[in-house]
Amino acid sequence: MEQLSKILYENILTILIFIPIIFSLPLLFLKKQSEKFIKIYSLLLSLIVFIFSLFLFLKFNPDVEGYQFIVKYKWISFLNADYHIGIDGISLLLIMLTTFTIPLSILISWQSVNKRIKLYYFMILILEGSLIGVFSSLDLLLFYVFWEFILIPMYFMIGIWGSEERVYAAVKFFLYTMIGSVLLIIGVIWLVYSCMEKDMFLNAENALRKFTLDITQLDKISPFLQPQRQILLFLLFTIGFLIKIPLFPFHTWLPDAHVQAPTAGSVILAALLLKMGTYGLLRFSVPLFPVAFLTLTPYLAVLAVVGIIYGALVSIVQKDMKKLVAFSSVSHMGFIVLGITALTQEAVQGSVIQMVNHGLSTGALFMLVGMLYERRHTKEIAQFGGIAKVMPVYAGIFLVVSLSSIGLPGLNGFIGEFLILLGAFGSQNLKSIYYSVFSATGVILSAVYLLWMYQRVFTGPVDKDENKNLKDIGKIELACLIPVLIFIVWIGVRPNTFLHKSEKSVNKIILQFKNAEIINKTRNTIDINNSVFREEK
Repeated sequence: MEQLSKILYENILTILIFIPIIFSLPLLFLKKQSEKFIKIYSLLLSLIVFIFSLFLFLKFNPDVEGYQFIVKYKWISFLNADYHIGIDGISLLLIMLTTFTIPLSILISWQSVNKRIKLYYFMILILEGSLIGVFSSLDLLLFYVFWEFILIPMYFMIGIWGSEERVYAAVKFFLYTMIGSVLLIIGVIWLVYSCMEKDMFLNAENALRKFTLDITQLDKISPFLQPQRQILLFLLFTIGFLIKIPLFPFHTWLPDAHVQAPTAGSVILAALLLKMGTYGLLRFSVPLFPVAFLTLTPYLAVLAVVGIIYGALVSIVQKDMKKLVAFSSVSHMGFIVLGITALTQEAVQGSVIQMVNHGLSTGALFMLVGMLYERRHTKEIAQFGGIAKVMPVYAGIFLVVSLSSIGLPGLNGFIGEFLILLGAFGSQNLKSIYYSVFSATGVILSAVYLLWMYQRVFTGPVDKDENKNLKDIGKIELACLIPVLIFIVWIGVRPNTFLHKSEKSVNKIILQFKNAEIINKTRNTIDINNSVFREEK
């Protein structure tokens, strides 16, 4: 038993990645008549993965600064690429969000998806394994393989099971994200070769002796690259991540993808896929290119603030509930990016927990809108009114989730936004309180668009016959929402349960950045001294 526990501990990440990928394959060989079995099998498989992730959460040591559960095997020898995985506190929370969201996505599809069932659930499980791979990869090539592989199941989920304009939305999603992926792979290749060129460094001794794709080695070497090269590499990596987030002005694919995707597709897209971008910023853009990050922070912060306000203003004028929630994601993701640019302990911790909060709150809003769509086959706000009278339980849950998205104290959204605004306000990296001041208007505007939507949909008289006989929330739907509500309150009341897990990892990133500032100042001093020496000579 002790030996089994040791094997499980050492290989838990590999198990989490490959259980959903390998055990989803039998779904493709089942008969079409086995629909009920396919659903039960997929749900049980996703729940098993969630149980294993709980083991990961409980065994994770928050007092350790580096990566844990590390596994490293040779993969492609001539490229010196390894199957190298491991997690820190940031990865842990996003993996937990993934394993928590996927069973709910399967359950929410129980009655709404009726065509190509086995392929549909196969795609969801493939997505789960690939997402865990993205959040745990410590080799750049392995990371890129998982990153790119996620495009395929998401493309088919939108294109096959989406709404009327699903093909247009799927192609737009694929093209946008493929552009980001191309930029990313160019950046990866250029980074590795740059780290081997001695003339790219302030001190030639910093150059790598051999070709490597190991992130843990590259983030010790790449901060010493010359600023010009860092900036170019930073732009390649970061634009790829900003498209995935998506941050203004790279956001235009998101509303179409959300509106046309099936409910589970929208939930996975909002809760998980968008976090790949913000995770990429924290895992790669900041540690690998800190001098470039320091130089370009004002531009990135301005885009974040514009995204916060723009997303909120556009949400106010939406007539479609799903599109309103989609544009609200642009606003909320802007807050997360702002926290990363501030790079204070409070702001980055706020960004990390806000990734989880956004996944819970916005994912739940997409579930709720999907439930209403299944009953009325419309998402137009004008088609509703007085729904609270015929669907009181549904209306109550919708209000709680809306308030959590707004950031009501006592619910999860408050702690994330508060920490981000607090950290940004006193950030030496941003050097201005105006980023926080203008971003705070996004909190007010979120109350405007969500509460105004709630008023129009749920209050007043039931003036349309189609709305008078709507059924209140069902058992399966309730089973999807109750776990989310539990965590919405839990994070709001006891955020330290999760913040404690990521504290050391955030500290490490901030320390790397401060060291880079010292490197940058040293470089500037040397450049000035060399210039003076040349003039004297």
